[in-house]
Amino acid sequence: MSENETNAAEHRRQVLYWRLLARLFDPQEQPALEAASVAVVDDLGLPTALLDPNVSVDNVVQRHPELAAELSGVMAPPETDAPDEPVGPDEVRRAALASKLLLNVFGTGTGSVSAGQLGRWQSDAGWLERALGHEPGQLRGRPGSGGLSGVLGDLEGDLVRRMRLREVLADPALASKLTPSMSLIEQLLRDKHNLSGVALANAKALIRRYVDEVAEVLRTQVEQTSVGTVDRSVPPKRVFRNLDLDRTIWKNLPNWNPQDGRLYVDRLFYRHTARRTTPARMIVVVDQSGSMVNSMVNCTILASIFAGLPRVEVDLIAYDTRAIDLTPWVQDPFEVLLRTKLGGGNDGPVALAMARPKIVDPRNTVLVWISDFYEFDRSQPLFDGLEAVHRSGVKLIPVGSVNSSGHAEVNPWFRQRFKDLGTPVISGHIRKLVFELKNFLT
Repeated sequence: MSENETNAAEHRRQVLYWRLLARLFDPQEQPALEAASVAVVDDLGLPTALLDPNVSVDNVVQRHPELAAELSGVMAPPETDAPDEPVGPDEVRRAALASKLLLNVFGTGTGSVSAGQLGRWQSDAGWLERALGHEPGQLRGRPGSGGLSGVLGDLEGDLVRRMRLREVLADPALASKLTPSMSLIEQLLRDKHNLSGVALANAKALIRRYVDEVAEVLRTQVEQTSVGTVDRSVPPKRVFRNLDLDRTIWKNLPNWNPQDGRLYVDRLFYRHTARRTTPARMIVVVDQSGSMVNSMVNCTILASIFAGLPRVEVDLIAYDTRAIDLTPWVQDPFEVLLRTKLGGGNDGPVALAMARPKIVDPRNTVLVWISDFYEFDRSQPLFDGLEAVHRSGVKLIPVGSVNSSGHAEVNPWFRQRFKDLGTPVISGHIRKLVFELKNFLT
């Protein structure tokens, strides 16, 4: 490629990015940049719909299905560090596709938002996540958690807040277009006391859908390993599925007949499959203050799944400045969420006072405490209480948050003291909590 061609490609790429910046900070069209950008995408053989922020990525792909594969991974970082290449037509093309994704996701504007607009944004955000090499929804973490994940979470939360949600819920046609998401569920839980009739019924249906979807994912993670260790005192069942073929061959090798090339088996060996389980108690304490909504939702669902396992007793306590025992409804996370009242501050010692009487057999009890540990003025009393519980033999698992993104913001004072105690705070990814709990139960 000649130097002139390289310079021309670089100029066209800059036109697209300057146009993107102008649109993000000022939705009014800049005629010169708009005309130049149209010329660029025309020259690349791309549809001009890429320049229209009112056209969703789904619509573009529906009209031009060949772009679907090109959009996936278009913004993913290279696997290896490579020297800078001269800008060519391929880089300009990638800039045009990336600009479409960035404009649709970050150019959210102001004013009220309809259910359709929220659904379109969520779909466009999914395309952006695919472009970055992730699955849709994977980068939308807890609002305020930092990084791109937090930014997308903040944007989604802002769109939900700008919706006339009560009006949408009162209209079954509009409510049916809502896609359950963590931000939407948070809004529904905060506003549920102001809803009635059709609006309340639609809100409950959305919460139920979200709970069922998350439960299906978590149940798969929990059931990947069995609870309990193999009990060799119980004779194995002599059925074909338990046949230990390798051991049977090894034990019968003396019966090998080289003349006819046959192995004569006079004894079959079977695997032990019975498992020894000790009744275990799991006490889950969840901070339900405003910063922990994501964890509240995920942990109630996770607690219900473990409560369904044999010989596992689960208690569930939620707290802010007061504590509430949700154990009677632990089997039904939907009912638990309807009984929570999000918001308020943190008073951990109140929850610990409710949890302590439930500890009957410390060596066979796990206490999962999910919080950001930003207490009012009672940090030392809470830590002293948790330390005493740990030293009594209880398995203490402090968790900064429980979400799909893995982000966890924790009071540094508590983080260091838990580390010194030998019970470091889990990173926050829900898979790690599942792993820790499975280890305790096996």
